Amino acid sequence: MVASWPEPIVSVQALSQTGISTVPNRYVKPAHQRPVYNSNQSDADMDIPVVDMSKVWGKPEGLMSVRGACEEWGFFQVVNHGVSHDLMERMRGAWREFFELPLEEKRKYANSPETYEGYGSRLGVVKDAKLDWSDYFFLNYLPSSIRSPSKWPSQPPKIRELIEEYGEEVTKLCERLVETLSESLGLKPNRLMKALGGEDSVGATLRANFYPKCPQPQLTLGLSSHSDPGGITIVLPDEKVAGLQVRRGDYWVTVKSVPNALIVNIGDQVQILSNGIYKSVEHQVIVNSGMDRISLALFYNPRSDIPIGPVKELITENQPALYKPIRFDEYRLLIRQKGPCGKNQVDSLLSSR
Repeated sequence: MVASWPEPIVSVQALSQTGISTVPNRYVKPAHQRPVYNSNQSDADMDIPVVDMSKVWGKPEGLMSVRGACEEWGFFQVVNHGVSHDLMERMRGAWREFFELPLEEKRKYANSPETYEGYGSRLGVVKDAKLDWSDYFFLNYLPSSIRSPSKWPSQPPKIRELIEEYGEEVTKLCERLVETLSESLGLKPNRLMKALGGEDSVGATLRANFYPKCPQPQLTLGLSSHSDPGGITIVLPDEKVAGLQVRRGDYWVTVKSVPNALIVNIGDQVQILSNGIYKSVEHQVIVNSGMDRISLALFYNPRSDIPIGPVKELITENQPALYKPIRFDEYRLLIRQKGPCGKNQVDSLLSSR
């Protein structure tokens, strides 16, 4: 992996705060990649499923709602999920305070493409690539051996303690969700977790995303279309400003956040493990001219050094293995080099028939 970015890093937030009236060319997407705002109301009014986890955990009949969401959408919102609502609100507030700090303070945590850990404003190292309209802070949470709180922000006060507390609660949720996904596939409760490397070996990373106001939101994206490379992702959305869009056939559905809900989406590794039964779905983030937006994503990933391929119990004569095994560290490296690129990465692992 290269040790430095191919071009000087520009803070998109600082750019927005200058009051520019046009989007610089390096952020203007090609016409076919620009945001789509659906005009067909019957399709535009669709939304991802909402799953009440109190009706799923310990209740086998509730597994069907999870299976349907994973097969049909690859995304769902969860309520009664066990993560403190007060903690969720404090996390949003702390990260908003961080992004409002002076630029020189945030740049103390500037990241590099070697690990991505820290404060940054681009994904991928392709020179002259079209960039996304966002800044972020990326950090490692699991395994604890690679956790480095000294690299986390020290301002605002107690943000490091908040990250620890939030990470602990959300990774517990991830453990329960992986068990739920396993059962919903007809597998033993611990089967998917074993395939991911075991709960003592899995990885987890956190990315706080900041999407500044944009003078021409129709020309760019806060985050380009992609599917998540890991296992599952838990998103803490901005409840005041919509932005996440999920691909549904030929349409992009803008997710309407339910109060106190978290958004769950299936990553490429679970699509591979399920042998294509569950789908990691393309999604993107739109920006707007009137308000900044913040969200947090916790990525729950396989152990990085073991091959991930379809679970043998889901391979049959009629449904042979669809994907070639690959280690997650190899898979993630390709994503980090190229940046977001739709479904191209997971599709490249399809076995030839």
